[in-house]
Amino acid sequence: MVVDRMGDAALDRLFQAFADATRRDIVARVTDREYSVSGLAALYAMSFAAVQKHVAVLERASLITKEKRGREQIVRAHHEGLGRARQLLDEYEVIWRHRAARIADILAED
Repeated sequence: MVVDRMGDAALDRLFQAFADATRRDIVARVTDREYSVSGLAALYAMSFAAVQKHVAVLERASLITKEKRGREQIVRAHHEGLGRARQLLDEYEVIWRHRAARIADILAED
Protein backbone atom coordinates (compact mmCIF):
# COMPACT_ATOMS: atom_id res chain seq x y z
CA MET A 1 0.00 0.00 0.00
CA VAL A 2 1.09 3.55 -0.72
CA VAL A 3 0.05 4.50 2.81
CA ASP A 4 2.61 2.06 4.21
CA ARG A 5 5.36 3.14 1.79
CA MET A 6 4.98 6.87 2.42
CA GLY A 7 6.30 8.17 5.69
CA ASP A 8 4.24 10.36 7.98
CA ALA A 9 6.12 13.48 6.88
CA ALA A 10 5.39 12.79 3.19
CA LEU A 11 1.71 12.18 3.95
CA ASP A 12 1.55 15.41 5.96
CA ARG A 13 3.13 17.37 3.07
CA LEU A 14 0.64 15.87 0.61
CA PHE A 15 -2.45 16.62 2.69
CA GLN A 16 -1.13 20.08 3.60
CA ALA A 17 -0.65 20.81 -0.09
CA PHE A 18 -4.22 19.79 -0.96
CA ALA A 19 -5.69 21.57 2.07
CA ASP A 20 -5.58 24.97 0.36
CA ALA A 21 -7.93 25.98 -2.48
CA THR A 22 -5.29 28.06 -4.27
CA ARG A 23 -2.85 25.14 -4.29
CA ARG A 24 -5.55 22.79 -5.60
CA ASP A 25 -6.27 25.32 -8.34
CA ILE A 26 -2.58 25.62 -9.24
CA VAL A 27 -2.33 21.83 -9.55
CA ALA A 28 -5.41 21.75 -11.78
CA ARG A 29 -4.00 24.49 -14.01
CA VAL A 30 -0.55 22.99 -14.44
CA THR A 31 -1.91 19.56 -15.31
CA ASP A 32 -3.25 21.12 -18.53
CA ARG A 33 -0.20 23.20 -19.42
CA GLU A 34 2.94 24.68 -17.93
CA TYR A 35 3.03 28.15 -16.43
CA SER A 36 5.73 30.49 -15.26
CA VAL A 37 5.47 31.45 -11.60
CA SER A 38 4.81 35.03 -12.70
CA GLY A 39 2.08 33.77 -15.05
CA LEU A 40 0.46 31.94 -12.14
CA ALA A 41 0.79 35.00 -9.92
CA ALA A 42 -1.15 37.07 -12.46
CA LEU A 43 -4.13 34.72 -12.02
CA TYR A 44 -4.58 35.30 -8.28
CA ALA A 45 -5.41 38.31 -6.12
CA MET A 46 -2.28 37.88 -4.03
CA SER A 47 1.34 38.88 -4.16
CA PHE A 48 3.95 37.16 -6.29
CA ALA A 49 5.68 36.07 -3.07
CA ALA A 50 2.48 34.41 -1.83
CA VAL A 51 2.15 32.44 -5.07
CA GLN A 52 5.82 31.46 -4.80
CA LYS A 53 5.11 30.05 -1.33
CA HIS A 54 2.16 28.04 -2.63
CA VAL A 55 4.34 26.69 -5.44
CA ALA A 56 7.03 25.74 -2.91
CA VAL A 57 4.51 23.78 -0.81
CA LEU A 58 3.35 21.90 -3.92
CA GLU A 59 6.92 21.20 -4.96
CA ARG A 60 7.82 19.81 -1.50
CA ALA A 61 4.79 17.51 -1.79
CA SER A 62 6.09 16.29 -5.21
CA LEU A 63 2.91 17.41 -6.97
CA ILE A 64 4.65 19.86 -9.31
CA THR A 65 8.13 20.52 -10.62
CA LYS A 66 9.90 23.80 -11.35
CA GLU A 67 12.48 24.34 -14.06
CA LYS A 68 14.53 27.46 -14.58
CA ARG A 69 14.16 28.65 -18.16
CA GLY A 70 16.04 31.86 -18.72
CA ARG A 71 14.83 34.31 -16.10
CA GLU A 72 11.61 32.42 -15.44
CA GLN A 73 10.69 29.48 -13.25
CA ILE A 74 8.43 27.14 -15.22
CA VAL A 75 5.91 25.09 -13.23
CA ARG A 76 4.43 21.85 -14.50
CA ALA A 77 2.62 18.88 -13.02
CA HIS A 78 4.74 16.09 -11.60
CA HIS A 79 2.70 13.20 -12.98
CA GLU A 80 4.44 10.53 -10.92
CA GLY A 81 3.74 12.44 -7.71
CA LEU A 82 0.14 13.07 -8.73
CA GLY A 83 -0.21 9.36 -9.52
CA ARG A 84 1.02 8.45 -6.04
CA ALA A 85 -1.47 10.91 -4.53
CA ARG A 86 -4.30 9.40 -6.57
CA GLN A 87 -3.28 5.89 -5.56
CA LEU A 88 -3.11 6.94 -1.91
CA LEU A 89 -6.60 8.45 -2.03
CA ASP A 90 -7.91 5.35 -3.81
CA GLU A 91 -6.50 3.20 -1.00
CA TYR A 92 -8.15 5.39 1.63
CA GLU A 93 -11.43 5.09 -0.27
CA VAL A 94 -11.21 1.28 -0.12
CA ILE A 95 -10.44 1.39 3.60
CA TRP A 96 -13.37 3.69 4.39
CA ARG A 97 -15.82 1.82 2.14
CA HIS A 98 -14.86 -1.41 3.92
CA ARG A 99 -15.39 0.23 7.32
CA ALA A 100 -18.75 1.67 6.28
CA ALA A 101 -19.85 -1.74 4.99
CA ARG A 102 -18.76 -3.34 8.25
CA ILE A 103 -20.77 -0.79 10.26
CA ALA A 104 -23.81 -1.50 8.06
CA ASP A 105 -23.37 -5.24 8.72
CA ILE A 106 -23.17 -4.67 12.46
CA LEU A 107 -26.29 -2.49 12.43
CA ALA A 108 -28.16 -5.06 10.33
CA GLU A 109 -27.46 -7.77 12.93
CA ASP A 110 -29.75 -6.09 15.48
